[in-house]
Amino acid sequence: MSLSEEKNGTCERSIYVNNPHLDYMKDDILYHFNLATSSHDLPSMFGDVKFVCVGGSPWRMKSFTEYIAKELGLADPNAEFPNICAGTDRYAMYKIGPVLSVSHGMGIPSISIMLHELIKLLYHAQCTEVTLVRIGTSGGIGLKPGTVVVTKQSVDSMFQPRFEQLILGKPVVRSTELDGELAEELLQCSKELAEFETVIGNTMCTLDFYEGQARLDGAFCSYTEEDKQSYLAEAYAAGVRNIEMESSVFAAMCKLSNLRAAVVCVTLLDRQKGDQITSSHDVLNNYQQRPQALVGHYIKKKLNAFKKC
Repeated sequence: MSLSEEKNGTCERSIYVNNPHLDYMKDDILYHFNLATSSHDLPSMFGDVKFVCVGGSPWRMKSFTEYIAKELGLADPNAEFPNICAGTDRYAMYKIGPVLSVSHGMGIPSISIMLHELIKLLYHAQCTEVTLVRIGTSGGIGLKPGTVVVTKQSVDSMFQPRFEQLILGKPVVRSTELDGELAEELLQCSKELAEFETVIGNTMCTLDFYEGQARLDGAFCSYTEEDKQSYLAEAYAAGVRNIEMESSVFAAMCKLSNLRAAVVCVTLLDRQKGDQITSSHDVLNNYQQRPQALVGHYIKKKLNAFKKC
C-alpha cells in the first residue's frame, strides 16, 4: 500500500489506503456502491480514471456528467449515462472517459461513508494521478451571491483547520489542508473563463444547516441577530468566505489518501444579509452551473495538456 508506483521509469502518484486488514480480505464489498472486488473487474471499469467530481445530489452529478461529456466531446449529445450504482439508492455514480462523477448526500456522515468506499474503489482499480474535486453550493460571507469560492483550507466552527472524529471513543484530529497549487490553477481557470467572480478563501464546515451556521430561522434558536452578526464577523476576520457541511472530512480523507483535492462551491446568498434563499429558480440554476463550468474547464485544459506530452 505504498504512496507511489514506478511506471516507465517515472514515479506516479497512487492512492494510499492505510488499513492492513484489507490484505486479508478475499472480497471487499463496497456495500453502498453495490460493487465488490469479487463480482466486478474494478481495474477494467475504473483504471483509467484521472478526475473524480463529487457533489451532494444525484441529479447534480448526472448533470455534471452530461456537461463534461459535451465539453470533452466524448459522447453523443443525446447519450444516456447509466448509474453504475443503480443497485442501491444511497449514492449515484456516472463515468465518461477518465472522469468519474459521484453523489455524496448531505453532511459529514454521508460524504464520509462515500469517501471510504470511493478511495478503496480507486485503490483496487489501481488508479494513479487522480484529482478529486467537490463541487457544490454554500452560504457566503461578505460576498455577493453567485461568487465561486475555491477553498484554501477547511476550518471548524471555531475557525481551526482541523477535523475531529471519535474513534474507539477517543478524539482523533486530522489536518484539513488542501492542495494550494490546485486551488491557484482553478483560480486561473476562472480568469480564463471570465464569466463569474471566483475567490480563494477559507471554508467553514459545520455539523448543521441551522444553529451550527448561526441561522435565525430554524425550529430552535437561543441567540440574537447581534450574536449572529458578531459570529459571522469573526468568521470573516478569520478568512472564512463561505459555509457548508462536507469540506472538513473531504479534505482530511483526501490528504490521508494522497489524493490531490479541491473544494469548489458557489455562494447562494450572503449570510450577513439574510438566512433564507430567496433567489428565483432560474438564478439559482445559473449559480449552480458555475462550479461545474470552472471544473470542466480545468479538466479540459489538463487533458489537452496530456495530449501534447
